[in-house]
Amino acid sequence: MSSQSGPLPSRFPVGTRYVVEGRGGALGRLRVEARYLEFPNGRHVQLPIAASEDARLRRRPASQRLAGRI
Repeated sequence: MSSQSGPLPSRFPVGTRYVVEGRGGALGRLRVEARYLEFPNGRHVQLPIAASEDARLRRRPASQRLAGRI
């Protein structure tokens, strides 16, 4: 699987797929493990996973996270 760094183009060829791989996390949320673009020619471009919310949630104890949602 190849990857490319730098800005993404503003347009993509027909047939390009945006793929998100993940699994179930706490409270029924999706835990994203990989994101990438898959082009019709088979090339993959890895996209960064936004970890900012994950890190923010991990800093607070679970009791505080749940208390804020009630």
